[in-house]
Amino acid sequence: PWELKCPKVIGVHLIGEISAWTSPKDVILKVADILTVKGGTGAIVEYFGPGVNSLSCTGMGTICNMGAEIGATTSIFPYNERMARYLHATERGEIAKIADNYKSVLESDVGAEYDEVIEINLSELKPLINGPFTPDLCTPVSEIGTRAEQEGWPTEVKVGLIGSCTNSSYEDMTRSSSIAKQAQAKGIKFKSLFTITPGSEQIRATIERDGVDQPLRDIGGLVLANACGPCIGQWDRQDVAKNEKNTIVTSYNRNFTGRNDANPNTHGFVASPEIATALALAGTLKFNPETDTLLDSEGNPFMLDTPYGDELPANGFDPGTSSFY
Repeated sequence: PWELKCPKVIGVHLIGEISAWTSPKDVILKVADILTVKGGTGAIVEYFGPGVNSLSCTGMGTICNMGAEIGATTSIFPYNERMARYLHATERGEIAKIADNYKSVLESDVGAEYDEVIEINLSELKPLINGPFTPDLCTPVSEIGTRAEQEGWPTEVKVGLIGSCTNSSYEDMTRSSSIAKQAQAKGIKFKSLFTITPGSEQIRATIERDGVDQPLRDIGGLVLANACGPCIGQWDRQDVAKNEKNTIVTSYNRNFTGRNDANPNTHGFVASPEIATALALAGTLKFNPETDTLLDSEGNPFMLDTPYGDELPANGFDPGTSSFY
C-alpha cells in the first residue's frame, strides 16, 4: 500500500496591526526566529487571527514565499478582501467572485485545533534583520549595529539589494521609492551599491510606467533583469576581492554561505526592502531609521519619514512585453 504522512499544522495567530517601518517581511523573519530553519519541517503553517487583515495580499505572498526557509510543507492565509482586491487588479475578477461564494471553505473552521500555536502582535513587532549565513538568526534593526561589532561582523554595508520573487511587489517598490524620494530631496545618494530586481515583467513595466524606479535610479540604484539574479548567485560581483570579508543586506529569502556571490566571507543579511534601502543610504548596519539621523548635502541632520507604499497601482498593472510566443 502507498502511504502519505499527514503534515502537522502550525498556527500563527496574528493580532494587532502592522504599521510604520514594520512590514510583512518582519512577520516571517520573526517566525523563522521562533521555529528556526527546521521548525516547519513536515508542517503546514497557517496564519489566522484579526491581524491578517492588516496585511496586503502581496505581503501575505512574501510571508508564504519565505516559508520554505523554515522547512514548511506549505504556508496559507485565509481568503479575504485584500486577496479579492488583488485578483481584480490582475484581471482575475471571475476567480475572486467564485472565491467570495466559497469563502467559508477558504478559511479555518470555528474551533480549529493546531499542533502548535505561535502568537505575534503586529502592533509590537519591530523591524528585524536576519543573518548572517542563516535566515533564522534574528536581530532587531535597532540592535544589529551593536551585535555586529560584538560578533566581529563587518558593519559597513557594501551592497543593498531589493526585489526578487520574495519582495518585489508594487507595494514593496513604492515603499522603497518613497525613501529614495526623501534622499533626493536632501541631495544625497546611496553610500552602498544598490540593485533592484523586478520579480516579473509586469512589475518592471508597471514601476517604469509610474516612475517608481526613477528615484531609486537617481540616487545610485541599478535596475537588473527580471530574473532571480543575485538571489541565486547570478551576480558577477566586482566591488570586493574574492574571499574578502564584507556585508550585504538584501530583501531576498536566503542568505546561506556563498549563495549570492560565491564568496564564503560575504555576510548576507535579510530584511525588508525598506530596511535594505535605508541601510544602503546610511552605508552601515549601525543605523536605525526609526531613531537615527542622516546628513543632507549641506551637512544638516535629518530623519527619514516612515515609508509609504501603494498596495496596488492606481492605473492598473502594465503586463509589459511578452517574451513567450
